[in-house]
Parts: sequence; C-alpha cells; structure tokens
Amino acid sequence: MPVIEHLSALEILDSRGRPTVGVCCRLEGGASAWASVPSGASTGKAEAMELRDGDKSRYGGLGCKKAVANVNGPIRQALARHETPSQQHLDEALLALDGTSDKSRLGANTILAVSIAFARACAKAEGIPLYRHFAHLLGQSPRTLPRLTVNLFSGGKHAGGQVPIQDVLVVPLSAASIDESLSTTYAVYQAAVALTAAKYGSRALVADEGGLAPPFPSIDAMLEDAVESIHAAGFAPGKDVGLAVDVASSHFYQGGRYYLGAAPLTGGEMIEQIVRWLDRYPILSVEDGLAEDDWDHWPLLRAKVGDRALVLGDDLLCTNPQRIRQAIETRSATALLLKVNQIGTLTEAAAALSLVRSAGWSVTVSARSGETEDDWLADLATGWSGDQIKVGSITRSERLSKYNRLLAIESESQLPLAPWPRSC
Repeated sequence: MPVIEHLSALEILDSRGRPTVGVCCRLEGGASAWASVPSGASTGKAEAMELRDGDKSRYGGLGCKKAVANVNGPIRQALARHETPSQQHLDEALLALDGTSDKSRLGANTILAVSIAFARACAKAEGIPLYRHFAHLLGQSPRTLPRLTVNLFSGGKHAGGQVPIQDVLVVPLSAASIDESLSTTYAVYQAAVALTAAKYGSRALVADEGGLAPPFPSIDAMLEDAVESIHAAGFAPGKDVGLAVDVASSHFYQGGRYYLGAAPLTGGEMIEQIVRWLDRYPILSVEDGLAEDDWDHWPLLRAKVGDRALVLGDDLLCTNPQRIRQAIETRSATALLLKVNQIGTLTEAAAALSLVRSAGWSVTVSARSGETEDDWLADLATGWSGDQIKVGSITRSERLSKYNRLLAIESESQLPLAPWPRSC
C-alpha cells in the first residue's frame, strides 16, 4: 500500500511564460515522480479555480507561490507518512482538505499537480508505464491510441482575435498510426505555411498552441485555406484529412446574441451558420458551437448536426459531472472535451469519463493553451482509451512532448489507432 514519504512543489513557467505548479512526490521504497500542470486562456465559467497570488508587482498577479506553499505546508502535513490505498483515497483527501466546491482554497492547479505526481510515482513503484497505470485506475487495459486532431490555424483568444472562432484543426483520417498521422499533418502544415505566405505575406509565426495565425479576412477564408492546404499536400479533403473546428462561441456571445460578423446572430441563426459550414467544408467535429450558458439552443444544435459531426462540449461541460448530466438529459452534445484541470483531480475526471461513456459519447482528451513540457497527457489519453487527442500544433516543444510520447507508446505497445466515430 503506497505511503507518501515526501511532497514538494515549485513554481515553474508554462508555454505562455506564466507561472504554474510542479510537484515532486516520493513514496516509501524510493519511487519518486514529478508532474506539472497546464493552464487555460479560453476558460469556462464552471471550471475549478486556479490559485494565483494576486500580487500585481509579480507576474501581473499570476504568481503561484501560494499554491506552492499549500503543497509544502498543509498538503504535505496531511498526507505524508500516511497510507494511501488508492488514487481515489488520495484525491478525496485533497478535496476534504480544500473543503470548497470550486477548489478555491488550495487551488485546482495545486490539487491536480499532487494528484498526477502521486499517480506517476505509483506507476514507477509498480514498474509499469504510466498509461497502463492510468488504465488500471479504471479497471481496464489500454485498447487503442487516440486519433490526432491537430491545430492548423488559430484565431480568437489564441491568436489576437483576427477572426472570432478559435481553431481550425486537421484530422488525419486515412492514417493508420500515430507516425503516419504526424507525417500527414506535417505535409498539410507546410502546405499551409507556403499558401499563407503567398496569400497574406505572412511568416510562419505561431499562436498560443502552435497554429498559424495569418490575417484571415473572414472565417470562410480560414476554412477555405485549410481545405486548399489539404489539397496542396496531396490529400483528399474529407477522405484522407478532415477538419475539426473550435468555435469557442462564449467569447463572442453577449445579451443572447452571437457577434460573429457585422450582424449579431440569434441562437437559431448561429446553428444555421454552423450547418452551412458543415455543408461546405469537410468538418467532422464542432467544439463549443454555442455559448456555455445557451442551454436552450444546444439540443437544437445537436438535432441539426445529427450524425454529420461530433457536437463537442468544452466550456459547456468543463469536465464537470453535474453539467455533463444536464447535457445528457437534454441531449445537448455527443462528445466531451476532457480537460483534467477543469475539474481538478484524476478521480473526478474519471467520473466524468464514465458518465459520457455510459451515454455513448465520444471523448477527446485535451491539453490547454498554457502547457508545460510534461507528457502525462499522452499516457492519460492512451490509458483511458480516448477517441481523439487535442494537443495543439506540431511546432512547439510543449506540444511535441505529447506527440513524441505517443510515438514512444505506439512503438512499445503496438496498440492500434482509434477509428473516427462511424456516425461521422
């Protein structure tokens, strides 16, 4: 039975140069592991709260010294030298110590860093890869590797808002492995670099998640350029390579209207706009097509989209079992974007996963815009048999660490790549 011998934390920097938390967990017997956690820019209202210092003279108030002190103080005192029978036992102890509904006392960033570091230390103690340990937490074995959805173009909060929607991603459909998926993505990405340089005179400078962010004149231009890049790379759009779109509608929703262009749209008109995109482009997944609080229209969006594409909830759901139950009951989505730091512990994320699996939904395991070089997300997506993974593009080291880990897992495990859902 694991016994935590020591816990320590350190304030480190994420991929945007903002502070985040890293934790080292050492078990009796010598197994020791480090884990660091990400932070989002496009965040839902229902997300668990990160703990920040609020000292404007240091990192603009975003420092994490309080979070570090919580690990080195009350969390260490509560957990060190005590038997920890399971991941659930550890996570429940952390939640009880925090004692708030939104993890605002200790901080979701603090709690998750401890949760992941403990899991990794246990995997080391067991002498098994982390992805197998994650699978065992669910009482299963790894079955498949997640299919890649890779950021190609960025807008919205990830790229200064030159277009309202947040991301256009490529989905290597005909690829039969992680290796082939990355090779296909590279070809499309390089075609997009050449195309946008010729069209807009833009250099291959990248946004928060590594996507290209030229000055698109419109959303349709962004989507058309994605399709043209697929063609230019020698692939058939919709057959070899599809598209996924992160609309992030909450960020241009005000007073019941969607400010997508010159004229504000009603919820019904926003749905019709999404359907027009599906008619025109090979889109297989629509993430946050409506605002997180527009519950009246989400069931209509799901009904209109039908089986043509995934209706993927991020801000709508926040990996929160309560919101997921509401979405299942109202038939508001068909897929979950699983972000562990939205809810705060592995145990709570596993409960969210169980809910959506029981409803027959698809699951995309996702990174955040503010990431670190830690690669545990690749193991989580594999161990929990995520249907897709959304990490970002292929140009920044905090993204590539996850892709490179998937390549290593593929080589070691020989697991097959998950199919894209047949309904789409």
